Amino acid sequence: MRKSIISTLVTLSLAAAAVPLAVAQSAAPSAAPQRPAHAQSAFKPSERVEARLAYVKTALKITDAQAPQWNAYANVVRKHAQQADQRMQERRARMAQGAERKRPTAIERLERRQQFLTVAATRAGERLAVQKPLYAALSPEQQRVADEVFAPRGHRGQGGGRHHGGGRHGRA
Repeated sequence: MRKSIISTLVTLSLAAAAVPLAVAQSAAPSAAPQRPAHAQSAFKPSERVEARLAYVKTALKITDAQAPQWNAYANVVRKHAQQADQRMQERRARMAQGAERKRPTAIERLERRQQFLTVAATRAGERLAVQKPLYAALSPEQQRVADEVFAPRGHRGQGGGRHHGGGRHGRA
């Protein structure tokens, strides 16, 4: 009799443990998984550009005489931020449409990289065209500050440091 009670208790315990698992498996999954709130926020580069420009202008102590060069520089930075907003919006729209996500071929990756570098070179050329005259209009003290505030992020004060682009060391 004692064996019978023990085997009944064991069977009931196993059955009780299995019920929540069966219920969880039979529950219908939601149509679309919910992303965390922080992932749904729509970051836009143009939202930060004005604060960054205000900081740089204050740090450089731009004078009225330097205002034309500063304004040309600031307008190019704003334009680049708006273009970045547009690229992000287009990418999000493609993702929302559920565009087929197939792994790109080696040639497609190289073509994308070439396109990215072409656009980056164009942006750098535009920025250099307005930053050179601004830098030339600055006093030696302002130029020292500019060397710091215009440095790529993560390389301030590291004289001659090289930016490696997001941890892509060693990739061909």
